[in-house]
Amino acid sequence: MPQYKSLSSCGARPTTQAPKTNTQGSSSTMVHRVAVIGAGPSGLTSVKACLDEGMVPTCFESSDDMGGLWKFKAVSEPNRASIYRSLTINISKEMMCYSDFPIPADYPNYMHHSKILKYFRMYAEHFKVLQHIRFQTSVKSVRQRPDYSRTGQWEVVTENRDGQEERHVFDAVICCAGHYTYPNLPLKDFPGIETFEGKYLHSWDYKGPEDMHGKRVVVIGIGNSGGDIAVESSRVAEQVYMSTRRGAWVIRQVSDNGLPVDMKYNTRFVHILFQLLPMNILNWIGEQKLNAMYDHTMYALKPKHRLFSQIPVINDDLPLRILSGSVILKPNVKEIRGSTVLFDDGSIVEKVDTIVFATGYSYDFPFLPSNAMYKSGHRVGLYKHVFPPNLEHPTLAVVGFIHALGAIMPQAEMQARWVTRVLKGLKKLPSNRAMIKAVEQDTKDMEKSYITSKLTPLQVDFVTYMDNIAGEIGVRPSLLWLLFTDYPLFKRVLWGPVTAYQYRLMGPGKWEGARRAIFTQFDRMYQPLKTRQLREQEASITGRLFKLSLTIMAGAASVYYIHVRNPTTIPTLLSKLRPQTI
Repeated sequence: MPQYKSLSSCGARPTTQAPKTNTQGSSSTMVHRVAVIGAGPSGLTSVKACLDEGMVPTCFESSDDMGGLWKFKAVSEPNRASIYRSLTINISKEMMCYSDFPIPADYPNYMHHSKILKYFRMYAEHFKVLQHIRFQTSVKSVRQRPDYSRTGQWEVVTENRDGQEERHVFDAVICCAGHYTYPNLPLKDFPGIETFEGKYLHSWDYKGPEDMHGKRVVVIGIGNSGGDIAVESSRVAEQVYMSTRRGAWVIRQVSDNGLPVDMKYNTRFVHILFQLLPMNILNWIGEQKLNAMYDHTMYALKPKHRLFSQIPVINDDLPLRILSGSVILKPNVKEIRGSTVLFDDGSIVEKVDTIVFATGYSYDFPFLPSNAMYKSGHRVGLYKHVFPPNLEHPTLAVVGFIHALGAIMPQAEMQARWVTRVLKGLKKLPSNRAMIKAVEQDTKDMEKSYITSKLTPLQVDFVTYMDNIAGEIGVRPSLLWLLFTDYPLFKRVLWGPVTAYQYRLMGPGKWEGARRAIFTQFDRMYQPLKTRQLREQEASITGRLFKLSLTIMAGAASVYYIHVRNPTTIPTLLSKLRPQTI
């Protein structure tokens, strides 16, 4: 029989303030104590956001350490995310760091998981997050209290490493459990798998290529994990075959002039082009650029979808492994007979020793009440991918359940900043009806713009989503205001990468170091590369004039874009214009 502790043992007592009168879609209770589920990148920034707003968070983490996905374990643990020993993130450090805590300048641009974990430790220690985390404590259930209609409170049942259960009452709950926890292993889709004479595993169980020396390996799936595993195992295996149903666009991490690809192209100027130009033209331009590096048709990579309809595979090594013959692309697996694998095109591969299923993950929140999960299409429908739209009180939020071509850290941080201001009563949500309507519209828009399925139920544009949530908080940077008040900063915000520092320039949570962080972001990018002194050449006058003309054109395009969208913005801003003091 499980043992129970009283509420007082966890320090999470109900609030004593009298509830306010309820208004539909807005917070009707005074939130003070908040449960945060998970101490991964989303959980850490949620705890910090709670502290920033003066609330008292308690974070429950089932493992013995923080980091979530980025905490490497030699053996995968059930119901937890898992990574392989060699994993290096495919987002550059300036694009993945939190908005008020830059990653050290001497850290490499693409970091090994051990470096990412060190960064999380520094972040947690700096903002005093650690003392709010209860490790080796798993959440068994989250349920509405009997007086939920009046208080908006939740009962959270947890279990510690000794099997002892505790019941807690919280004013609000932020779920940061991640979505790489439950491996999708669709064995029923592969007839004859029960006859397979070798070993098969999901990428969730893969830790390294040690068991693949001299083996013949089939990797099923061409996502980022499948690409990494195919490349790494091909260095020791006799032969690797990579099976894909749809194909994929493959982009490089190392872009033009050796810059990280996201710092080169994930800019506001590019984002404006996406608003102005037809998607077919943008797809054509992007596909031409990728095919100039390696022809996707020649490499048997070309997918059925257009470039911007699905997040591409980011892998610098895969094309070389294909070119060298150590990885051979194959179509979908049709059948398995003993150690022979048959493919849709009639080809066969014999004497297969290992099959790796890089077939993604299922999404689930088993500890949350079913009535709190609103279904919309293939996905759990959340208002702006955060709040369940059908609850009486906005005291339950999901942070980090988002998918974009960008790091989860700044997106989760932005969500957490918004959530805590809603919980504090500083921001109000629309009515339930309006939120449900918005969720359904989001589902339609995603299905129209992207390839969605049960395994990839949602996708958003990184900059659009960040700006959207920033607008809710009041921290979205104003290009027009910067153009007239701080032109040097305007240039870097428009032309430079959309780093999270931009969302600390103004509004709630403004960080005095944000402007400097933006001005020095390329210095931090270059720093780990300065391992040998070289004489730098000065830029030519022609080059400077060319850059100046591009800047003027971009500024004019921005003003025109804003004027077309909202003709009153520029006159209003000019009437309020005043000199900036620094």
